[in-house]
Amino acid sequence: MKKVIYFIAICLVATSCSVFGKYSRPQVVTDNIYGVDVKSTDSTTIADIDWRTFFTDKHLQKLIEQGLENNADMQSAAQRIIAAEATYKTARLAFIPGFNFNPSYTLNSGKSSLSLPINASWEVDITGRILNSKRSAKAAYEQSRLYRQSVQTALVTSIANYYYTLLMLDAQLEVSRSTADSWRENVRIMKAMKLAGMTNEASVSQTEANSCSINASLFDLEYDITRIENALALLLGTTPQHFERGSIYEQKLNSKLAVGIPAQLLAYRPDVRSAEKQLEQAFYATNSARGAFIPKLTLSGQIGLAIPTDLITSLTAALATPIFNAGSNHARLKIAKAEQEQALIAFKHTLLKAGNEVNDALAKCQAAIGKRDIRKQQIAALESAVNSTQQLMRHSESTYLEVLTAQQKLLSAQLSQITDKFDEIQGIIELYRALGGGIDHNEDISALPKRRRK
Repeated sequence: MKKVIYFIAICLVATSCSVFGKYSRPQVVTDNIYGVDVKSTDSTTIADIDWRTFFTDKHLQKLIEQGLENNADMQSAAQRIIAAEATYKTARLAFIPGFNFNPSYTLNSGKSSLSLPINASWEVDITGRILNSKRSAKAAYEQSRLYRQSVQTALVTSIANYYYTLLMLDAQLEVSRSTADSWRENVRIMKAMKLAGMTNEASVSQTEANSCSINASLFDLEYDITRIENALALLLGTTPQHFERGSIYEQKLNSKLAVGIPAQLLAYRPDVRSAEKQLEQAFYATNSARGAFIPKLTLSGQIGLAIPTDLITSLTAALATPIFNAGSNHARLKIAKAEQEQALIAFKHTLLKAGNEVNDALAKCQAAIGKRDIRKQQIAALESAVNSTQQLMRHSESTYLEVLTAQQKLLSAQLSQITDKFDEIQGIIELYRALGGGIDHNEDISALPKRRRK
């Protein structure tokens, strides 16, 4: 027995570093991860802001709450947490010895005996298999929670994007309808001028054609609104319908574009954290593969009664040593190391992708903000040009083509101004998502599956 104990001790000392080692985050380079032109400071990132505070529109808040409650992906993610939690609990129970009650009755030559033994079996985890399995299951459980957070981040920002897209289309439809009314008035005026001999039939026809073109565009906008409403309804887990909403001109989002320090991506981005949990699982899988080379020690025993009165006791220690499967064990270790390296590459790539998305969102928002005042000046100049050319045409000092060109440019600029406003809002939303925003920081994620069970 002493030899067995010495052997176990030698195995534990020889393998403690490689088999029982605990995961630690690898070195990652985050210098200039947001881009060389983006200054990052040790400040509070906008991802710290709860979505209810970030999105202040009451209609949008109601839609987000409905989506978080009914969205199919959110419900599936909650069930995924339940399954991972159960797996983790099972892995923890592997440390406890297994007990079996095996009663038996024997009748032989008129003599009977009854045996009431309790069998126990316990694997001494000198290979680290059980410990690594538990640690890997814990990482998988935490990854399932991060997956749900990632789904929530995507869902919140997707609902917001659909909502603001509807506001943009509403505003463009309003401008287009107003322009269509103006062109109907132009047609009336041109017909009156033709009767007065001040213009010709060609000018009247051109005015009517342009009026029809604008009226036709109204149907395209109305179709786009219906299409976005249907997509939003699917996201919310409800039937197609009209959604109450505000105006794009009333929207005020936090434009203080605080990105914080790069290390905050490791703390806030669910997909980055999830990729690291995948790396952690691969690390423990490699540990387990190394442990396969170590003999497996199992303690088993039996205690009970045999009637007539005999006490049944036994204790057995068994070592299972790999002999002929060393080749397959080497292959499994090689596979585990390769998968761990793949997980490391994926983790670093996910982090770089997150920084890239932050830079894209910043650039988009800053471009839209930069065009804000220029677009206002353009529209003011075009409104003046339209009024001037209309007055000149009525006095035969300007051609119809000049009026048509000025009005078309004005409509295009007005629609572009609305798009610029939408791009600014969308840029802020994308930055919010890219930094890991959209999470309810007051919500206990671990309690969610229990609520879903009801």
